[in-house]
Amino acid sequence: MIYKRTVLTKILSNGMKADFAVVREAGAFKAALFVSGRYVPGPALPELLDPPAADVTHWMGNRPGVGLTSEEAERIIREVEIENSVIEHRKKAAG
Repeated sequence: MIYKRTVLTKILSNGMKADFAVVREAGAFKAALFVSGRYVPGPALPELLDPPAADVTHWMGNRPGVGLTSEEAERIIREVEIENSVIEHRKKAAG
């Protein structure tokens, strides 16, 4: 996993810091969650929370899982899509 940049930082209710980053893995970009600097495995993009809880509509991570608003989730997804579109553009231009 190669770290690209942090997209969003949140302070959790327990006081820990959660960073959502764009990382490159296996030739493609995905989102990654880091809590207090430690990588937390989980989905490659924010997942829908079913059912939503108040303004929390998405989540990432697996022990701990971190809730996201729809705006935060869209921001993370958009940043990953932008990075992957650059890879696709470069592939088309080269070949």
